[in-house]
Amino acid sequence: MSGETELRTLLERLSPRRNPGAYVYVVAPAEPVDAHPVVVVEEDEGTTWVLPRAEADRLGLAYDYVAAWITLEVHSALAAVGLTAAVARALADSGISANVVAGLHHDHVFVALERAEDAVAVLRAFGEA
Repeated sequence: MSGETELRTLLERLSPRRNPGAYVYVVAPAEPVDAHPVVVVEEDEGTTWVLPRAEADRLGLAYDYVAAWITLEVHSALAAVGLTAAVARALADSGISANVVAGLHHDHVFVALERAEDAVAVLRAFGEA
């Protein structure tokens, strides 16, 4: 189940894939609702969900950041050093915000929806370099 740890290999095999749709960050409601967040983060101030914008709209949940979800298809190890930094730096150098979440098998990057194609191109450049 362990993934790749070598940064150079990770960047060469990054294989960014944009997931369909638009995603938003919301404060989870106090009462249970029929929602399917793709990310859940527990914080002292409350629970944050990242979920499809259509679900947030259906539930009447407020948001102000609309994102595209990009999955880095390379199987990265949680112990890998530098992947998040390299991805964030490359996107930052292009003026693109990066909100990174690590899963057990892949890293996921949420970028401003209007910059999604630019972000994919920046990330693909790692494999072409």
